[in-house]
Amino acid sequence: MAPLQRDNTPRTKGGLRRRSLLAGAAALGVAGAAGAAGGCSRVATADAGDGGTLLDQLRAKGTVRLGLAGEQPYSYIGKDGEMTGSAPAIASRVFKELGVGSVQPFATEFGSLIAGLNSLQFDVVAAGMYITPERCEQVIFADPEYQMLDAFIVRKGNPKKLNSYQDIADAGASMATGIGYAEIGYAEEAGVKKITALPDQLAGLLAVEQGRVDVFAGTAVTVFNVVEETGTTKAEATKEVTPIVDGKPVVDVGGFAFRSPETTLRDAFNRELHKLKKSGELLEIMRPFGFTKDQMTTITAKEKCAP
Repeated sequence: MAPLQRDNTPRTKGGLRRRSLLAGAAALGVAGAAGAAGGCSRVATADAGDGGTLLDQLRAKGTVRLGLAGEQPYSYIGKDGEMTGSAPAIASRVFKELGVGSVQPFATEFGSLIAGLNSLQFDVVAAGMYITPERCEQVIFADPEYQMLDAFIVRKGNPKKLNSYQDIADAGASMATGIGYAEIGYAEEAGVKKITALPDQLAGLLAVEQGRVDVFAGTAVTVFNVVEETGTTKAEATKEVTPIVDGKPVVDVGGFAFRSPETTLRDAFNRELHKLKKSGELLEIMRPFGFTKDQMTTITAKEKCAP
């Protein structure tokens, strides 16, 4: 991917430009579209009878295409204009061990990732996607690489005291979150009435700063990173927020998704992922993107797929 052109936009304290953050998903999308137009042939879908031959095909090509959504810290454009994030970093390490030396980004909107995977636009979803029973009916997941609570972006000083989804509902506050995010369901569960879907977390930060919404809800590491990287003086991040569903607290987990017939590839990915977990290398790969030991998990995809 070619670096972004230089501009005079002031850098944030984290080294990223606000404009680069906002343009990240779009830049990835252009790259993905260009890759598709450049002759990247689609890989045939697997034979469900033997678990698929996609891994052998990827080894022969030497490249795996990653479906991305342009969201910090999972996959996004860095200050050098290159694709980065925890998911591409993990994918690069795991697929190298599987004999596939190159990873190629293919970006789309988050809500289109599963459709894009199943229509053969790319080979695997590498976007930190939450594992839910509904999604497990459409794709198969590797075991998760992280667990996560939510957090909110609110106006400086948190004037409406919004520290839970119930607080948002009780205050009649307006909320924004990402397109297709699990936070939509958590807000609806709490009775939040005013919910807006925005392209990404930076759009959410700007909406809060400008007073267009009272709060933006996202995964904790996403919220913390965008607040820190932009150096905003008009908004702040809350502490972690635990969603409540059916009266019970929810801890979400995220992982890589594969087409349902591709059990051979998913199982091989899992074996390498578990080696990284056991050695502690997984945390070291993810730590530069804001993840901590508390966000490592032993939960399995099978557990989260259960209704």
